[in-house]
Amino acid sequence: MQKKVVRVLQHGISAVEQPFLVAADLIGISEDELLRQLHSMKAKGVMRRFGAILRHQKAGFSANAMAVWNVPDEKIEEFAGLVMKFQNVSHCYERPRLDDFPYSIYTMIHGRSREEVIDTATKIANEVGLTEFELLHTTAEYKKSSPVFFEEGGECNEEGRQR
Repeated sequence: MQKKVVRVLQHGISAVEQPFLVAADLIGISEDELLRQLHSMKAKGVMRRFGAILRHQKAGFSANAMAVWNVPDEKIEEFAGLVMKFQNVSHCYERPRLDDFPYSIYTMIHGRSREEVIDTATKIANEVGLTEFELLHTTAEYKKSSPVFFEEGGECNEEGRQR
C-alpha cells in the first residue's frame, strides 16, 4: 500500500481544497487511510517530511547563491538551527571538509536581487559571529527534478528515467 501512496504523491498533489482526498481516490483508499499511511511512513522513518516545493523563480526570487560556511564542528548544530530560521534559506547541508576547501556547511539562499542574497548572508554571518564564508552565485540552472520511486512497468533509459 505504501508504494502506491508514494507512486501517486511523488508527482505532487492537486492545488484544490482537498488534495489528499483527490490522491486517495487515485489510490483507491479513503482520505483517512491515506493520512494514516503517511503518518506511519513518517513514524517509521521511511519519510522524513512532506512539504511544498516553492518554484522560487516563478515567485519572483531570481537571485540565488550557495553559501558555504566554515563552522567549527562544535557549533554546527547551533548554526543549522539558526540559519533555517531565515525564510529565504531553503537548504542546509553538512558535508566533509576538504584539505583545500575548509567549508562544512552549505546553504542555499534565495532573494529578489543579488543584493538581497548578499544582505541575508551578511545577517547570518553577523548573527552567529562567522567571518569565513563564500557565496557561489547561481549563473544558470540546467536541471532540477525530484526522484521517482516505485513506478509500475516500463524500462528505464540511461538516465534512470522510465520510458
